[in-house]
Amino acid sequence: MPSEMFPSSNYSFSPSTMFSVCASLSGFSMLFRSMLNDFVPEQLRSYIYENVLGRLFTPSSKNLTLIIDENSKYKRNLVYEAAEMYLRTKIGPETERLRVGKTPKQKHFIVTIAKREAIRDTFEDIQVKWLYVQTEKANSEKLKRYYELTFEKKLRERVLDSYLNHVIAESEKIKRDLRVVNLYSRDVHMSSDDDGSAGGSWGCISLEHPSTFETLAMDPSAKKKIIDDLDRFLKRKEFYKRVGKAWKRGYLLYGPPGTGKSSLIAAMANYLKFDVFDLDLSNIYDNGELKRILLSTTNRSILVIEDIDCNAEVRDREDENQEIGKARGKRKRREDEYDDSEDQDTQLTLSGILNFIDGLWSSFGDERIIVFTTNHKDRLYPALLRPGRMDMHINMSYCTGLAFRTLVSNYLGLDGLNHPLCEEIEKLIDSTEVTPAELAEQLMQDDDPNVVLRGVISFVEKMKYQKSKGKVKAKEDVPACKELLTKKDDSCGNRVV
Repeated sequence: MPSEMFPSSNYSFSPSTMFSVCASLSGFSMLFRSMLNDFVPEQLRSYIYENVLGRLFTPSSKNLTLIIDENSKYKRNLVYEAAEMYLRTKIGPETERLRVGKTPKQKHFIVTIAKREAIRDTFEDIQVKWLYVQTEKANSEKLKRYYELTFEKKLRERVLDSYLNHVIAESEKIKRDLRVVNLYSRDVHMSSDDDGSAGGSWGCISLEHPSTFETLAMDPSAKKKIIDDLDRFLKRKEFYKRVGKAWKRGYLLYGPPGTGKSSLIAAMANYLKFDVFDLDLSNIYDNGELKRILLSTTNRSILVIEDIDCNAEVRDREDENQEIGKARGKRKRREDEYDDSEDQDTQLTLSGILNFIDGLWSSFGDERIIVFTTNHKDRLYPALLRPGRMDMHINMSYCTGLAFRTLVSNYLGLDGLNHPLCEEIEKLIDSTEVTPAELAEQLMQDDDPNVVLRGVISFVEKMKYQKSKGKVKAKEDVPACKELLTKKDDSCGNRVV
């Protein structure tokens, strides 16, 4: 009896029998689907397909997919932006479709993957697959963009904790490398194609100054000291927070004209990839306007105040007593002409500038650098010079022999150590006062390096002679001036001590 109920294992179905069974199953599935479509609501039908039948007939996947939308709660998703920037560097030869774009101020093409293109990436021993998806929303012309990141389920914690942080960090490095440095000024009119992010009345242009620390004609040890200080500043975010200081740094560049102060600022901006804000204090009406200007600048920027000694408010008051007395007299007469209740705080004052540099308002923003320049450091009010306001004082002195080697390399493409005339020139430069700008002009006088260098020798020798002659003449003029003053004072009945 059991043998009749369960046929032996060597029993086989005929092809016609198998065909009949398949036809019966196919007919039943069609009938079942038709009944679902006719009698079951659409929402319930979708639930049955996805959660009941899907689980019964679809094997469980070992992979997990993260959806990274372009926007998160009506704001730009930072993870999406980081992925978009990061994946540009992972495009390989197997990619079939790419998107290419370029704005007027961008120097390079922006290349990204197109719709439904996938990129595989490996980080440590984590293997992932990125897929770019672009769909059109129902009843809307807006596009929905997102990335699908697929990996094994067991790697979930490592992807969330390590890999995505790696993507964000790498994207920040790429942004810094590709970033176009802008030069902002309140004298430049804003245009519709400005891609800067500063507010207020700042207009900007691209800073295309080619100066770098490699091409800067400056003593190598001084350059290294500046670079080390900038690197240390960038790495000390947590340090500044721990010690309770605003994350900013002040530099004073002082020295005679033509010594490379503007070139150093451009080299700093190109090295850090920081925007530059050029501020003219003479155009600032009052302390309130100065605060508004400060609030409209951006993080990771260099605020430049050139020729600060030319502003009467920041000069040494002990040396300006006579000028200040005249100014007070004019102010008193002006107050008599107008309303006596005029508020003196509506003027730009030294206290307002000091509060802007290291007071409460200076704590606004992060990674801020303030650079002051002057041709006469001794004219500045001493309160401006202390650490916390001008932290590092950089003497932009006359050209040295070592700095001249950089000029020779830049302008003539020569190694100063191997040319016979350069050693003579370096000795002459070290014994006289000549600026890098003056030497640079001489190096452009001819295309023949030998002719140029001989011209430099003649120029430096002439400068040395003129300066020594001028010093002798100045010494001879001092007794004559004293004698003249004594005669004038004697005529008035006074004596000069």
